[in-house]
Amino acid sequence: MSLQLGQIIDALGGSLEGAGRDTEIRRIAPLDSAGSGDLAFLSNPRYQSQLAASRAACVIVGPGMRAAALARGGCIVADDPYAYFARLTQLWVRAQGQGAPAGVHPSAVVDAQAQVHPTACIGPLCVVERGAVIGAHTVLKSRVTVGERCSVGARCILHPGVVIGADGFGFARQQGEWIKIEQLGAVRIGDDVEIGANTCIDRGALEDTVIEDGVKLDNLIQIAHNVHIGRHTAMAGCSAVAGSTRIGAHCTIAGAASIVGHLQLADNVHISTNTVVTHSITKPGQYTGVFPMDDNAKWEKNAATLRQLYKLRERIKALEQTLKDG
Repeated sequence: MSLQLGQIIDALGGSLEGAGRDTEIRRIAPLDSAGSGDLAFLSNPRYQSQLAASRAACVIVGPGMRAAALARGGCIVADDPYAYFARLTQLWVRAQGQGAPAGVHPSAVVDAQAQVHPTACIGPLCVVERGAVIGAHTVLKSRVTVGERCSVGARCILHPGVVIGADGFGFARQQGEWIKIEQLGAVRIGDDVEIGANTCIDRGALEDTVIEDGVKLDNLIQIAHNVHIGRHTAMAGCSAVAGSTRIGAHCTIAGAASIVGHLQLADNVHISTNTVVTHSITKPGQYTGVFPMDDNAKWEKNAATLRQLYKLRERIKALEQTLKDG
């Protein structure tokens, strides 16, 4: 399978320089390993040193890298090379005919009262329960479960093992025993959402759990009941959100970060890896709460010191008061 550079330019735009439109591209490849029939990209200036040595037939670059790219050979100049690369991968899949075919796999279980759009693809061993709604051109890969009354919008991708609409973790304690709170809500997922393998999104206790348009969730994420995630927010693997928390639009949550329940995060909040968010965040920005790694003996000494900080604080306040009174 191959595409000519002219076909790529016609489909995606950009400025082709230093190479002919009829140049055949057989592979999209990393800059440092690309060969004579390959198309590569450079979006981070830190890797500019690889550009001159690259054997790629053509390299996608930004306007600032145009001269350096032309000194090496052919290039496509695009305002955002990384976004151009992303669209190129989609074009490549379409050209190869690798898109998921519409229809329901024979091994899938789809309730007669579920609504599956004719253009949707329901993969092997999927389960779509009573009253669930699957939107147009949405793909459910193998072993996805969409619980009853849950809805998935248009053009979504749910990767293997995703579970939408399991019961939220709701129990009332009475005399040392746990009494189950039936989860009466559902899950509503907007359009253009992608959900990674084995991620779980629980149904709401009374109201629905909501994932707005354009949200991207990585593998092994837990979204608890009644959570609301704003449009175009992205969360990396092994992160978790406890119940009834509301996350704004255009946020990023890095891997293994945790957000406790009943909080609110403003739009454009960015949480660093392994951070535990314990209070609401009302202003956009980058937030980090990671205790640095060290060898164990030093870490234990630092941890012991941290436990004494409150007492040290009180002693300093007392000394300051004494000086003030004296």
